[in-house]
Amino acid sequence: MMGNPQDELHKEKHAKYFVRFLKLLPARLSSHDSTRVTIAFFAVCGLDVLESLDLLSDETKKEIIDWVYSYQIVPSETGPKTGGFVGSSTLNITNSDANCGTHRYKWGHLAMTYTGIAILVTLGDDLSRLNRKAIVEGVAAVQRPDGSFSATVEGSEHDMRFVYCATAICAMIDEWGDVNKETLAQYIRNSLRYDYGVSQHFEMESHGGTTYCAIAALFLTDQLSILTTKEIEKIKRWLVFRQVDGFNGRPNKPVDTCYSFWIGATLKILDAFELTNYSENRSYVMSTQNIVVGGFGKWTGSSADPFHTYFSLCGLSFINERGLGKIMPSLNISMRAYNQLKERHKAWQLENNFDEVRLDID
Repeated sequence: MMGNPQDELHKEKHAKYFVRFLKLLPARLSSHDSTRVTIAFFAVCGLDVLESLDLLSDETKKEIIDWVYSYQIVPSETGPKTGGFVGSSTLNITNSDANCGTHRYKWGHLAMTYTGIAILVTLGDDLSRLNRKAIVEGVAAVQRPDGSFSATVEGSEHDMRFVYCATAICAMIDEWGDVNKETLAQYIRNSLRYDYGVSQHFEMESHGGTTYCAIAALFLTDQLSILTTKEIEKIKRWLVFRQVDGFNGRPNKPVDTCYSFWIGATLKILDAFELTNYSENRSYVMSTQNIVVGGFGKWTGSSADPFHTYFSLCGLSFINERGLGKIMPSLNISMRAYNQLKERHKAWQLENNFDEVRLDID
């Protein structure tokens, strides 16, 4: 008797789905054109989770790496601290991409910087073209007095999303510069709500996505100890209660496949993921799978998109789905990529030690 095809993970179709998004974006995503780097992040890192990066030739990988670097902003030494990455050339106000990185009206965006660096790490780039000094200065420049971060130096929302992006960027480039970790941690603590979820900003509603951002940021800055043992246990309880079959992001809201990552990764960081029901989680995620053209939707019967496809696969990875790579929960990249990144950190540290010795000799 044939099994239900919906219960089988169609890896090849999902891999082809991501490859298509690296070649051509559908018209319905035209409104996201200014954030193309994030779409590329879902596609590239999704292929990595599927252990299918070999579908991209070395030439294609190099083209993607060069494309990401073309959006790096390198400000002048005397100008504003605007280092980082932009999301696409859509808003380029120069005559050529070559001038993009130094134009005074161009500035990095934390989300684009995070996803851009993650792509480079995932594709195995040596990161030698990263201007780490400009990037960490750009991150520090958008930190606000309350510890939160804006997306850009010219102002934007300032909330937990960008707190996470800032810490992930600094962790990946192994530079913290003038980022104030203590006020960052206090901002997170001030956003802990009465029900022990974490809100997007002070006095707002607890949310699964921002709880992930907060806990991951504390983990990456080695400051989880700012929370008491009792508080951490209460946070775990709030997270576990988000499961219906899949997970929702707030009480009395519908389940959504992306929360298999947001809630699952947070529980992974807190070493409590085993408290969830694996089979119910899998059953819901697989019910949203498009078995014809690939991809996952947010709900059963909804259209697939790169965002929910990537996070669905991450959620399946957490429950040890066969054929998927492991995820590093706090950085949201594969363990394979993370291990490569650690080797790059060691090389940077050796270079720094060599420079210090040379200065002593001089």
